Amino acid sequence: MKAFIVKSYGKKEKLHLTDWAEPTLKENDVLVQVYAAGVNSLDSLIRNGDFKLFLPYKPPFVNGHDVAGVVTKVGPKVSKFKIGDEVYSRPSDYRVGTFAEFISIDENDVALKPKNLSMEEAASIPLVGLTSWQALVEIANVKKGQKVFIQAGSGGVGTFAIQLAKYLGAFVATTTSTKNIDLVKSLGADLIIDYKTEDFETKLKEYDLVLHSNKDTKILEKSLRILKSGGQLISLVGPPTPEFATAIGLPWYLKLVTKLISLGTKKKAKKLSTNFVFLFMRAEGKQLGEITKLIEAGVIKPVIDNVFPFEQTNEALSYVETGRSRGKVVVKVK
Repeated sequence: MKAFIVKSYGKKEKLHLTDWAEPTLKENDVLVQVYAAGVNSLDSLIRNGDFKLFLPYKPPFVNGHDVAGVVTKVGPKVSKFKIGDEVYSRPSDYRVGTFAEFISIDENDVALKPKNLSMEEAASIPLVGLTSWQALVEIANVKKGQKVFIQAGSGGVGTFAIQLAKYLGAFVATTTSTKNIDLVKSLGADLIIDYKTEDFETKLKEYDLVLHSNKDTKILEKSLRILKSGGQLISLVGPPTPEFATAIGLPWYLKLVTKLISLGTKKKAKKLSTNFVFLFMRAEGKQLGEITKLIEAGVIKPVIDNVFPFEQTNEALSYVETGRSRGKVVVKVK
């Protein structure tokens, strides 16, 4: 099969299109023919080697974290899916590789594709959908009337998280640029801050939750200050914490590293009587099934900026790296 692989780590490295062995099937796996794959900044970070301390993939390996396609084979113990099912998934860490013609995935990480979405639309959902679900539902347990600040509202996670937060009954504030104000308004944002001309810290106070996605440490500090006492900041960009290290089973010395690099942020949060959580989303087919219900009910709609042909996966990744995409970028494989 054809696949885009990481040959060696590095920011200037391109993914290499090559012939690659078709994946083998474990007893609980389904083999999915890839129709479309979502493109995420995570794919760049993995290629760059930014996460190799915590996710030590050994090059060469196939990149890609979002998939929609059709089940073509099932392992002997598979009970939830059959050949011909249209599915979507964010495969587990160490099982990634959606920039390819086929991928094998544990059935527990898979869900039936929403019937009202195309393959390209479905491929845009899993990673940002699960990130939003795990932040807003699982960790924060957002309730009606709470105030939620979602940074970068026009991005992949932002466009999904705004819709989910509104469904949960929250008052939603977000940041975006002038040209994307209408987009985030259409998704349900109540208070929109143009980050190029306005300072969110002067506009927001006593918030219950911040969904944080900006690597600038000053933005992190401002975000902690707009929370009410007992409020929570969930960061998608770090610093990673010992709790995260424990959850993914890292050795003691890496737990120590996370303790050291998150110490300053945790101290600032504690001083303000707030809570800092680092979220690195995990694969979860059951949660994706819940997301399917919301999409089929018309509660959440995918936002897609661009669809690239499979051969242009590197161009799609470069476009995502500009940080200017409105919603998600997808590659069409079949």
